[in-house]
Amino acid sequence: MADLNVPPRRPRDDRGWDGYQHPHPDGYREMGSAAPYAGGHPAPAPQPAPGPQWVGPNGFAPAGHAPGAGHPQPHPGYAQPVGGYPPPAGPGLPNLDDDSDDAPRRGRRRALATLGGAAVVAGGAAFALSPQLRGLFSDGVESGDATGTVTTDGTQARPSGQQPSTVRTYTEQNESYMGSRAGAALKRNTPTGGRIFGSPAAAAAATEVTVKTVLAKDPIRHLASRTTFGPTPRVIADIKKLGIDNWLRQQLEPEKIAPTKAELKLAELPSLKLSPTQLRDQREQLNERGVDPARETVDATIARQIWSDRQLFEVMVDFWNDFLHVAADFDGGETYRNSFDKDVIRKHALGSYPEMLVAANKHPALLLYLNQVDSRKDAINENLARENLELYSVGVDGGYTEKDVRQAAMLQTGRGVADGKYMFFGDRHYVGKVKILGFSHANNSNDPKVADKVIDSYIRYIALHPSTAKYVAQNLATRFVSDTPPKSIVDRLAKAYTTNKGQIRPVLATLFSSSEFWAAVGQKVRRPMEYLVATYRSLGVGPDATAGFEGDQRRTPFAQGLRQIQDKMRELGQYPMGKPTPDGYADVYLAWTSAGTMVDGWNEAGDLLGGWRKQFTYVKPEKLVAKPPTTAGAYVDALAQKLVHQKLSAKEKKLVLAVAGVSEGAKVDATFNGAIAAVARTILASPQHHLR
Repeated sequence: MADLNVPPRRPRDDRGWDGYQHPHPDGYREMGSAAPYAGGHPAPAPQPAPGPQWVGPNGFAPAGHAPGAGHPQPHPGYAQPVGGYPPPAGPGLPNLDDDSDDAPRRGRRRALATLGGAAVVAGGAAFALSPQLRGLFSDGVESGDATGTVTTDGTQARPSGQQPSTVRTYTEQNESYMGSRAGAALKRNTPTGGRIFGSPAAAAAATEVTVKTVLAKDPIRHLASRTTFGPTPRVIADIKKLGIDNWLRQQLEPEKIAPTKAELKLAELPSLKLSPTQLRDQREQLNERGVDPARETVDATIARQIWSDRQLFEVMVDFWNDFLHVAADFDGGETYRNSFDKDVIRKHALGSYPEMLVAANKHPALLLYLNQVDSRKDAINENLARENLELYSVGVDGGYTEKDVRQAAMLQTGRGVADGKYMFFGDRHYVGKVKILGFSHANNSNDPKVADKVIDSYIRYIALHPSTAKYVAQNLATRFVSDTPPKSIVDRLAKAYTTNKGQIRPVLATLFSSSEFWAAVGQKVRRPMEYLVATYRSLGVGPDATAGFEGDQRRTPFAQGLRQIQDKMRELGQYPMGKPTPDGYADVYLAWTSAGTMVDGWNEAGDLLGGWRKQFTYVKPEKLVAKPPTTAGAYVDALAQKLVHQKLSAKEKKLVLAVAGVSEGAKVDATFNGAIAAVARTILASPQHHLR
């Protein structure tokens, strides 16, 4: 439900990003250090109590307290268990079970379907080494053995030899929603079976659409809906002109597509061109100008979604931002999130996923977001190790166990941040044999060059694991095909992923050459952010300001307008990089069944039709159709073709005419006798505009 996805609000944009800074210049927080500050000195670190210790984002639990007793505040970049730290499960390490119970979902999208679902909270936990294991450590490079049962025996809640999915309340986020009765009903309308053809065009021509849908069974419209953030007359014309194969080939080479005017205007966002070091050094000056770099990263993403001609690339950027998710609003996002967007997600969005995952695991943004900078050989934090397996590679059903998580966490110690850049600290790295999901290594050196390569080889190993191939394939099929994609397309995409060693372009080529893609017309519903972006695109909103409008003298009209769009998306419960927890936004309809969110989106459509955001330019409602017909019924047909690229059904058309209070044969002028904005808004509230 959208309102459950709204993260805690950051300070308003005119306050800049004062207060987001790490206590130490190298970005490494000593265990138990104070929360991020806006000045002053960190509080003294509490000393660990004797015996097994819980090590969380804020360090050791206070002496004499159970991990759940003091309820220390979680690090703002990572979700902690509901109600604080869990109590110990008995002797030894505390209970690591950090999942909340299912929460009720309210507000169903009754206008489209009667649906139900379950809430999912993804999380993770940190752990400390037992006294027995601590005895293996010294200032030298004495090797241990992390594969023994003594050091990784787990807890009653999470036995070391058991798969996490068997002791958790869910298996995988999207699947958890679709496991409901409503999900089963949707699955019955999903095309079954399928085959691959020699090209996307051949697949489109040979595939018959048999599913029930209100959308036109037009392959060009279907392609434009799924591979962009909303079809426009120009996109559809380009596909018709170039042909399906050539248009897709062009989209898969975004570097050859010229930037649009709006993309060039992104130079008006001053933080985008600055490196993390520059952002840190110019912090005070940017703050005085009201510049929040993390929010400007989101602003730029929104602009590209609305106005870029590299639409498939932007769709894939959004996909990876959910799959390999790092929230924009975390302590460190103001310095590092733009670099993560540029150097990790965008650099590899159509390239190699293994290389993306390797780059992510060496990027300060991810290392800070999941507290890897706090993990060292004698106080291990397992957040990143867990999410590397659970969310970023094999998936919770991928075959790993709690023992694998713990050994991965030991292996990954040593990675941190210094002077705004990635650095490997050999003295913090655990040395000793590890075995993780079939990957084994002596790991007998803390030399940075050697140990770092071992970790890279492990990351590539899990990125190319068969379970990762299936997990990536499942998520891609959910994004592009349906909320419950057929097994045939998932298996085919997984095979393409494995055969091509994690290269994404061949996987997408397989996807678009598969009949399941072309048969699934109307089987995806736009999420709130996608609905809003599609509305801007459909109405032809331009990036220039309305004549006579002036900015606030600190930001240009374009920058100010993008910030207002972002604020609206925050109200709707979804915006780029917005999910506070590392699981990213769900990509199935049942996760977004909020009638209130729908109405809020319709209100935004009304504001755009009225041209209320003067930071942009608009096509007047009476000008949306170049030569409007003079009868109401024909005018509705022409307006629907312009806005949703097909005619409405007779019943839907009757409802639209009722809004204007006219009959189908009534004479109307270009303003629909004064009701054109209301008519256009009603068409944008139709299922045809909500579906992708």
